[in-house]
Order: sequence, then structure tokens, then C-alpha cells
Amino acid sequence: MGMGVLQFQPCNLINGVPHSSSLLLGRHLKICSQQSPTRTQRIMENISVGAEVGGAGGAYSYGALKRLDQLWMNICSVEPVAKPPQVVTRVRGPFKHSEEPGNAVETYDVIVCGGTLGIFIATALSAKGLKVAIVERNVLKGREQEWNISRKELLELVKVGILDEGDIEQAVSATFNPNRCGFEGKGEIWTENILNLGISPQRLVDIVKDNFNSLGGVILEGCGVSTVSVYDNAAVLELSDGKTLSSDLIIDAMGNFSPIVRQVRDGRKPDGVCVVVGSCARGFRNNITSDVIYSSSAVKHIGQSDVQLFWEAFPAGSGPSDRTTYMFTYVDPQPGCPTLEELLESYWELMPNYQGVSLDDLKIMRVVYGIFPTYCDSPLPAAFDRILQFGDASGIQSPVSFGGFGSLTRHLERLSSGIYEAMKGSFTDSYSLSLLNPYLPNLSASWLFQRAMCAKQQPDVSPSFINDLLHVNFQSMEKLGDPVLRPFLQDVIQFGPLVKTLGLVMLNKPQIIPSIFKQVGIPVLLDWSGHFFMLGYYTFLSAYVDPLIRPSVDKFPSKMKFQWKCYMDAWKYGAGLDYRL
Repeated sequence: MGMGVLQFQPCNLINGVPHSSSLLLGRHLKICSQQSPTRTQRIMENISVGAEVGGAGGAYSYGALKRLDQLWMNICSVEPVAKPPQVVTRVRGPFKHSEEPGNAVETYDVIVCGGTLGIFIATALSAKGLKVAIVERNVLKGREQEWNISRKELLELVKVGILDEGDIEQAVSATFNPNRCGFEGKGEIWTENILNLGISPQRLVDIVKDNFNSLGGVILEGCGVSTVSVYDNAAVLELSDGKTLSSDLIIDAMGNFSPIVRQVRDGRKPDGVCVVVGSCARGFRNNITSDVIYSSSAVKHIGQSDVQLFWEAFPAGSGPSDRTTYMFTYVDPQPGCPTLEELLESYWELMPNYQGVSLDDLKIMRVVYGIFPTYCDSPLPAAFDRILQFGDASGIQSPVSFGGFGSLTRHLERLSSGIYEAMKGSFTDSYSLSLLNPYLPNLSASWLFQRAMCAKQQPDVSPSFINDLLHVNFQSMEKLGDPVLRPFLQDVIQFGPLVKTLGLVMLNKPQIIPSIFKQVGIPVLLDWSGHFFMLGYYTFLSAYVDPLIRPSVDKFPSKMKFQWKCYMDAWKYGAGLDYRL
């Protein structure tokens, strides 16, 4: 589900002005009315946009940009965050609904809230024989902007059984190779089959939606979540249209801004945010390669902050000269962070030089933007009985790539099987559900990279430090070969490859180590050291202890069997050993 509509004041100058000062207010309004539109506003207002859809990247209008910017500035504010609405309440005793007309309650095994990514887990569970409903605030359809992924990751959807390979081919809009990584003119690394497919979310979601309907699934569109009441025997969902639904389990797939997640985190400010802007445009030449990560400059000052800008670029499936380019940066959400519109203004200025094309020669078809918050304590354990977070709402995506769809494909088999086992055994208490969103040390270890790529105003750290660090890391991984480089590029951190890379970096460029300490800080490094140790420990458990235990697991009592399967999955995925070249 997308975020709620926010009321946006078109000019911040009136904020804080006393209502009795009508003359002063009028003067502020006059100043606002005289401001000329930004280049971003002019471009976006000249583009025809369709209806907004749910999920990140589902809105393209200038008004939606300003609403998201207002939300972003609220997150960055020093003011205490208002206590979020309490969507979920615990009710002691069993749920008993009236049989009187007008009080009908629709009952399901599982209700999935949020359909853009929720449709995948819903279909996987339906294929296992569960009665599943999806609740979606908008129309359940994929966004226009393509998802980029590798074929290896996409085939996980076939492995789970919700698609066949013919469906995959229908959803692929573009295929391209090779793929580039580069940092400020220090050399380039080229690889193949990394994020090299452009997938049409519209086509893919439509295909999965048809499969879900054929399995007897129910989709309730145009329905927002009002309240959730957790009883001893059911979770009861009240919708904005007045419907009442009951289920054994609710899966929260409402994304980064899920109202349930906001309640669980008590409105806490994110530990880090990736801010992304970009466009899909027509008129590019030599449009056959992609950029997985590219930096063309050192730290820049945008708005009131220093930021390190990175680029991604992919051929688009809508035409041979169509290309999507993204500019993104990692920030701590603090006052002074650049707005999305400020970043877009810099994007229009910098993108032509990066892509070697004049803006006048391009036809801008779509402007894209988003904020992707993340928290150190992720994935998010279940805070309530009968409610489980899934996808971006769970925080299981990498804090570096923020690739929610890629993360979904990697974990879908584990989660769908685990949820089905939990449902079959009635293991829907919060402890049991938390085993499905376990601590994953490789995910937590990624935080060091996110911190290192976030520009800090340190006078004794070179503005080119981030590019220097990334270059020596990627150069080391390239020397160590595909078993080291490819997992990292697909968001999988493994103990052996990480040890080899760090060792080679220290040998090749030991002088960069003091700057790492200054950039990320001692507390972050100490915290990371604990996750690094656990990464090695989980690797040992998965490689050596799992084979000893697994043959006996099926003989355990049902609840113990479920728990030990979850433990072994956590070891495997937490060590990145689910990844195979």
C-alpha cells in the first residue's frame, strides 16, 4: 500500500506566522506567488502521468513529489515525532461475531495487507492450499517504472511455483550486458548478468494476479486498513469501507511506511535513508550497457548538507533509445538534508555530463523519486501475535541497495514454507512468527558499508575518501574473482569473501584505515565487529552443525521441528550460504 495523502503547504515561509498578523501573512503569500517554478516543476508539469499506484515509485506527479518531500522533511525535523496512531490493539478472549445481517465477517486463513509485493507471498501461500485475501488501498497493479534484477534471482519465483518460465519471458522488457561499476575516474570494473533484466512490474503483477485469482484468492481493492484487533483465536481487520475481515494471520506488506510498522517502532526516526531521484528519457545513444553503481565526483554540497552522489543507469524496455538513470545518496535524516526537489535540480545539472548527452536532446517521459528508510534492528521481529511483517515492511532488504524486489525473490521460498508450517501447526504467537524474521548477521554487517558511503562533514577526511574506499574494495573483489564479487553485487555478504576482501584492502592501501575510523566512528566499528563475528559463527553453524541436526529434525515434536527449521534457515541465510554462483 502507498502512504496516505498529506496536506502540503506550497510555501514554507508561512509556517510559524501568527494568525493575527494578516499583513505579514499577505506579504509572505505575495513573495511565494512571485517565485518562479523550478526546472523540476516545469519538467514534471509538462509530462502526462497516469494514476498513482501502490508501492515505492508508484507516483510520478509534481504534487506527489511535494507531498513526499513534506514527509521527508518531517522525518528530518528535530521536533519530536508525533506518536503514531495505534492501529493494532490486543483484545483478551476469543472473537465472536454476530450472525445478524449487516454484521457479516469474511473469514480467511491469511490476509495480506498491501498488494504490490504482497501479491507474491499471497500467491505462494494460495498455491499451498491456504485461503488468502489481499487488501490493497489502491488498484492492485504494478508501477510503470521497471524493476532491474538478474535472471538467477527472478527464477526463484519459478522455483516457488507461482510462475513458470514462459511467464518470466512475458514480463522481461529489456535485456542488456555488460554492467559497469566505477568511481570518479579511478578505473572501471565490468561484469555480466548483474541487474541486467528490465522487468515490467505491470506485466509481472498482472500475471501473478491472474495466477492468484485462479487459485481462489480474493482481492479487495480501494480498501485502506483502519484497525486490527488481535484476539486469542483470530486477527480481525476493519477496513476503511466498513468491511470486517477475520483471519488466523495478517501479513503486513504495506512497505516502508506501513502504519503497523510505525506503531511498532513508535514513530522512531530511521537510522539511515537512501534518497533517490531520476528519470526515464528517450534519446540516448549506445544504449546497451548498464551502470550498477557509478560515481562521477567527490562529495558535493546540496541544500545545506554534503552528500556523496551515486548513479545507476539501465536501458528501458519502452524503446531502443530509452534509458532510466537514477541518482542516489545515503544520509542521516537530520535537519539540513537535501530535499527531493533539490536533488532533482542537481540531477538535471549533472546527468547530461554523466551520460554524455544534452538535456535538450532528450524527451523526459517520467520522473522518479523515493525515500527508503532503514533501521539497524532489522529484520523486524513480530511485535504482536498473528501479525507478521513481510518485504520492505520487515526491513529485510539491504541497507545499501534498498532492493526490495531482489530481497523478496531470495527469501520467498523460505518465508512461504515457514508461514505455511506456522499456519499448519497454529504457531502464530509473536515468538514463533519472529523466527521467520530472524537476526541475520550478513544484513547487519552491511551497515558498515552504508555508514562508510554516507558523507560526513569531517575536516580531516578527504572529499574523495568514499570513492577511494569503494574503488580499492571493488578492485580487490575483482582480483579475487566471481566468487567474491558477484555475491556482493547481489546484496549477499559472506564471511569468507569478506575476510579476503578486507585483507587485500589492508595490504594494498593500509593508509586508508585511519580515514575509515574517522568516517564511520569507533562505536559503529565496534558494533560491526560483533556482527562480523556472528557472520563467521553462523557460517560455521550452517556448514558444520546443520548437517548433523537436519536428519533428525523430522522426528522432533511439531513445534520443536518448526523452530529448528527456522534456526537452520537463519544460519544459512544469515551467512549468505543460500547464494550459489
